[in-house]
Amino acid sequence: MDRIAVHQPSPGKGAGLPSLASPAARRLLASALLVSALALAGCGREAVATDAVSLEVARAEHEAGRAVLVDIREPEEHATGVAAGARLLPMRQLSRRVAEIPVDPARPVLLICNTQNRSSATLRALRERGYPHVRYVNGGMSEWARRGWPMVKPLS
Repeated sequence: MDRIAVHQPSPGKGAGLPSLASPAARRLLASALLVSALALAGCGREAVATDAVSLEVARAEHEAGRAVLVDIREPEEHATGVAAGARLLPMRQLSRRVAEIPVDPARPVLLICNTQNRSSATLRALRERGYPHVRYVNGGMSEWARRGWPMVKPLS
């Protein structure tokens, strides 16, 4: 009978896993978990028509102060220009800054990224966390820019 050698970690060595004692390690783990949740959210239910809002409606609602526009693109994308008054909340920072998303269902939140791929995935993850009033913007900032709509440089 053949024998198979199985490597087992040495006792007390932590099986090669990093310690979660440091705040940086915990933040890294939290970010990894959120990214995983967002990826899995993309594998779940597909977005439905009521999850999306047109670019025209998003602009009108944002400019009238009836909705909060949250730009989830990354800082290097923000540098190309953002909608005036939009809240800048990079998707990579979402897990530690989720409290910045308004929770009042009477105050709609419109997520915008470059094309709507990230914002639609983020919508699904936020819905699972109890944000029923969040929608995503069809077309994203790439379409906003293509139309020549006003954009401003973000404050540093």
